[in-house]
Amino acid sequence: MSRAVWASLALLLSVGSLVAASEPSPSADTGQADYSKRGADTCLKCHDADSKFPVMAIFSTPHGVASDPRSPFAGLQCEACHGPGGAHADIVMPGEERAPIVSFDPESGAGAQEQSAPCLRCHEGDERIHWHSGAHAQRGLACTDCHQIHRADDPVLDQARQQEVCFDCHKKQRAQIHRAWSHPLRFDEMACSDCHAVHGSPAPSLLARPTLNQTCYSCHPEKRGPFLWEHAPVAEDCTLCHRPHGSNHPALLTKRPPWLCQQCHSQAGHTSVARDGSGLPPQGSGRSLLAKGCLNCHSKVHGSNHPSGVKLMR
Repeated sequence: MSRAVWASLALLLSVGSLVAASEPSPSADTGQADYSKRGADTCLKCHDADSKFPVMAIFSTPHGVASDPRSPFAGLQCEACHGPGGAHADIVMPGEERAPIVSFDPESGAGAQEQSAPCLRCHEGDERIHWHSGAHAQRGLACTDCHQIHRADDPVLDQARQQEVCFDCHKKQRAQIHRAWSHPLRFDEMACSDCHAVHGSPAPSLLARPTLNQTCYSCHPEKRGPFLWEHAPVAEDCTLCHRPHGSNHPALLTKRPPWLCQQCHSQAGHTSVARDGSGLPPQGSGRSLLAKGCLNCHSKVHGSNHPSGVKLMR
């Protein structure tokens, strides 16, 4: 967009800021902090599209909609988040440092709680009610470590790019989704937030549902049951058999059958080795070792509703 268009936009916004300035607001006369007289118009004199810290793109986000009473621009505008900017906007002499305001720059030296406080004044309810006790807050992350407020297209809110923000820290999961079998994160068909409540959760691993199995059932309801004949590990924990972020075995399995099954089931009566002492496949090995292994016969491994399905074979 050309500078002329941006200038026209700023002019239109100045009308809104003058209206806001006519309403009661914190000022030095009331004994409160010194806010700028013209609100965002004062900020835009320096923070235009060509500045070191451009902010014009905020007008393409919900934060910049002055007609929305929930938006910062319906009230104190930039200073709703950055704090009183009257002293910051004053003219300074060469060599003097400008008065500080609330900064969300990682290099500003401000702590995570200080940087997140302006956000939580509006965004502390609903799915963010567990933020303070969540793993991200406990590890010192601020909202701006993941969110880019002044961008019209915040990557973490875009399903196709959200994973790249998460993978800046979660490098092990980045590697796992590129294994032979994985959930379709790399194909932009799902996002990390489909399974994880990134703003905090009472469930382990910031899961979006109270338990891991309930999280899986939100996409795999056919595995939920109840079944007449239940497979115990299925009801207990899906990750006993599956690696959710990716695996080099089919169906995200931790191991291939029959070795996966024989972690719990005895190998007696079923062939469990690919070669015997003669170097040849043992008799009957094809049924339990080749193709799907145990699942060649026990195909209803997640549970069966057949009256004769006690062995999960039908």
